[in-house]
Amino acid sequence: MTPSQAKALDLSAVGLSALCLVHCLALPGLALLLPVLGFWAQAEWVHVAFILAAAPVAVLAFVDLKTWRPRSGPMIAVAGAGLALMLAGALEFPIAGYERPLTVLGGLLLAGAHIANWRRRGHVCQDC
Repeated sequence: MTPSQAKALDLSAVGLSALCLVHCLALPGLALLLPVLGFWAQAEWVHVAFILAAAPVAVLAFVDLKTWRPRSGPMIAVAGAGLALMLAGALEFPIAGYERPLTVLGGLLLAGAHIANWRRRGHVCQDC
């Protein structure tokens, strides 16, 4: 994988995590205004779609595809914990009332792991 492909992969993963956070935090508030958004915010297929999109991107970003070994054990652990929390929230496990906090925490962990992975690869903005 070229450095530009790796950078694009990490940045797209952060974007997916941000989209998940917007879904979790903003859509329920907007649901009060627009019943169509309320239906979309509560649709179970949306949660499954986010997990199905996030998992392969995480594998591609955190695993060396030539050797199929993790690039960094701690980052794999953080990303895996984030995905597990997102899955627990999507499945409403252990209690339905914890869906939003579990999903938000999982999305933040996964986005943080992708940002750390991006920085570890040396893609840090020199002017920031």
